Amino acid sequence: MLRIIPREDHPISRKQISPNALRVLYRLRDAGFQGFLVGGAVRDLLVGIQPKDFDVATDATPDQVRQLFRNCRLIGRRFRLAHVVYGPEIIEVATFRAADAEDHEDRSVEGGRILRDNVWGSIEDDAVRRDFGANALYYNIEDFSVRDYVGGFEDIEKRQLRLIGDAETRYREDPVRMLRAVRLNSKLGFHLHPDTEAPIAKLGHLIETASNARLFDETLKMFMAGHGAACFAELHRLGLVSSLFPDLGKALDVDVSGRCRRMIDAALVNTDRRVAEELPVTPAYLYAVLLWPVYADGVNAMLSAGHPMAVAEQRSADRAILRQCKRVAIPRRFTQAVEEIWMMQSRLNTRLRKKVLRILSHPRFRAAFDFLELRATVVPELTEELTFWREIQQGEPEAVLARHPAAPSERPSKPRRRRRRRSGAADGGE
Repeated sequence: MLRIIPREDHPISRKQISPNALRVLYRLRDAGFQGFLVGGAVRDLLVGIQPKDFDVATDATPDQVRQLFRNCRLIGRRFRLAHVVYGPEIIEVATFRAADAEDHEDRSVEGGRILRDNVWGSIEDDAVRRDFGANALYYNIEDFSVRDYVGGFEDIEKRQLRLIGDAETRYREDPVRMLRAVRLNSKLGFHLHPDTEAPIAKLGHLIETASNARLFDETLKMFMAGHGAACFAELHRLGLVSSLFPDLGKALDVDVSGRCRRMIDAALVNTDRRVAEELPVTPAYLYAVLLWPVYADGVNAMLSAGHPMAVAEQRSADRAILRQCKRVAIPRRFTQAVEEIWMMQSRLNTRLRKKVLRILSHPRFRAAFDFLELRATVVPELTEELTFWREIQQGEPEAVLARHPAAPSERPSKPRRRRRRRSGAADGGE
């Protein structure tokens, strides 16, 4: 049942909305189409968060939107969308989708999962098709009201995240919705509605059926947007860590000391802080942390089997990353950095001048040092090593090296002088 929340009963102001989004809305209206600000932007504005993206829903088809905007491009086969581009900003325009079109040629469902859905409908249909009630609110530029067809405004008032319709059916349609529930719940500080949370324990394994490229995008949204620590805690609480990181899930199950979990939490808290301070963050560092327990266990096992350190490190790194990429498609530019961060850890215990200077000039040194600093928070034995590298960055390397000489076992032995061969020795002394 439609509920209209008038302007005086909600906090959204046009001053908070992107001028480009308003430009799209007004042009749609002037061309005789319906157009509403929808989804995450409306939700965030209602809870007091300034949105980064502004999406529009309309009864205009993608082709009609393209005719209205010269700066428009159509994307997607699974879900056909229009992107109206204003410099660095993209306003995503989606056509209202039908709620029930199982037999339509433009809708494809397999095993409960929606593979393609480009059947147009009404705004009422579109609201029911959206995932969470809090995401199914429509801001109307005609009278500045918010239109609610599914109880989403009440969900926001109760600070709850609730799936529209039967939760199990909705998760089977798109298992990634479980990860979206984790992310939005953590970002908004909401709680999951009991009916929305209940099926997750049974259906979490379905996340494995999603494309590994899409899962990489979801991990970035969860861990690189300033709410990573809360997202990981929620993943762990709901038993979904193994669905994204199978080997890490096993490592956490046997993490009796709690070091593994404390290290991950510390890294994510630091990443959240850097995002809040608008400092750069990289997925490479994040994945180096998340997969470190797997890599470290692999190195220890191979060393115990008699393999040399270089072989143990390379094989363990390759194996850990290859196994993870089957679930989450980490791009090569990040996996290479992950390997370098890992392999530099064993080299940071050197005190030889040439090696130290070479490490300092390595492009991945700073990330490797940050990683050592993180490890030292759970392994006190690394404090001395950390102090050395901290001092050598702050002071004169030669002076620091003099205070921290190389261990006798690390110093190269003096080369043996070769004896001069007497003339005639080559002929057997004849």
